[in-house]
Amino acid sequence: MGSGDERHCGRIIFTMFFDIINSGSKGNATLVFTKDATILIDMGIPIKVIEDELNKFNKSITDIDAVLITHNHADHYRNIKTFSPKKMYSLEGTIPGSLSNVIDIFKPFKIKDVEITSFPTSHDATNPCGYLLKSEEETLVYMTDTGTYLSSNTPYIKNPTYLIIESNHDIQKLLHTNRPMELIQRIMSDYGHLCNEDSAFAAIEIIGDKTKEIVLAHLSEEANTPELALEAYKKVFEYAGVNINKYKVRCANQHIPLIGGDYEN
Repeated sequence: MGSGDERHCGRIIFTMFFDIINSGSKGNATLVFTKDATILIDMGIPIKVIEDELNKFNKSITDIDAVLITHNHADHYRNIKTFSPKKMYSLEGTIPGSLSNVIDIFKPFKIKDVEITSFPTSHDATNPCGYLLKSEEETLVYMTDTGTYLSSNTPYIKNPTYLIIESNHDIQKLLHTNRPMELIQRIMSDYGHLCNEDSAFAAIEIIGDKTKEIVLAHLSEEANTPELALEAYKKVFEYAGVNINKYKVRCANQHIPLIGGDYEN
């Protein structure tokens, strides 16, 4: 457990924790819980799946205080009319019309006890972004769907408690898929997705002495495996002289929820 204040939610005791419900090209959704707030990042899966996951924590859809959308690809936003526009947050152009609160890059806003800051990513979408969430002494960085890591973000997101970062593909495995070359080139471009090695180098730039946990997200089911991703991380960290054993490193899954952070059942 962390050293911050604690709160009981059913049988759960926590300061900040997260639940990556699904992560991958078939759909993405992550819940972040703090003492006072329940935040949903992306909603590219059926609402029923999100509802079922919330039920595990004695919560419902109505308990969600804010929905943060990273970009306008279908695996990250569906069923946006499920929530009141007052609860939706995105950069300009991500969600049509008046269905969302429009936020600005690097401009923090508060949802109950959480300070939220968006930062840019590099992806072939309209104004794609990642999010930094801060509650008391803990911070979480969520960054998927970016073809390259923008080092200009580092001063804003450096040294999070928890890092959820894309590690989409193994390059050799991607090249040997049956995908069209145009798609492969798009994935490998600066506006596509991070390969395992680039993800690891980005993680090294972001993490610090306060970092406890790194979760590799958005793994391709065709062009990656958890084993390949974790092995690449080990090699890159060793090359960079960083002790990977200081951190809890795991891979998120397309179908099986992963719970992390200060969580005790």
